[in-house]
Amino acid sequence: MTELVRVLRGLRRRADDPRDAFAHRLRIGLMVAALILILSLMR
Repeated sequence: MTELVRVLRGLRRRADDPRDAFAHRLRIGLMVAALILILSLMR
């Protein structure tokens, strides 16, 4: 569990520009969605 928390903290972004922060969140969301899709197709 601590490894997961460490990875998630590494993905966190401290950006002052709201546009940059939104783009980062969008990329992370798309990566998570792709991972879920790949895992569901593997079953």
